[in-house]
Parts: sequence; C-alpha cells; structure tokens
Amino acid sequence: MSIVNRRNAIVGWIVWTVTKDVAKRKAKSAVPTVEGGRPNKSLWAVAIAGVVGALTFWRAHRESDS
Repeated sequence: MSIVNRRNAIVGWIVWTVTKDVAKRKAKSAVPTVEGGRPNKSLWAVAIAGVVGALTFWRAHRESDS
C-alpha cells in the first residue's frame, strides 16, 4: 500500500480547499475598512507607513548611486 493513493489525494484536496477558504475569510476580516465615510485609523497608519517606507528606500537608493 503506497502513501500516494486516490483516498489520500482526495483528503488532501479537501483539506487544502477548506484551508484556503478559512484563510480568505480571515484575511477579509483583517483588512482595514471605511467606517461612516471616513477611513479608520489602521488604514491611515498603513498608508503612512507605506509612504515613509517608500521614501526611506528611495533616499537610501539615491545615496548609494552617488
């Protein structure tokens, strides 16, 4: 009896499918949302952190060329 057989393939496919669905659901619930027409504070924090990171990378990259 081998490890790779039809039954184990089906069980693996089912586990993988359920895991993907759960991960998608958790990811959707973790995304910052817009509340009352205004973005909430976590969305602003992510946006500011992204801009600061991009500027830091750009500055370091520019200085290394000189």
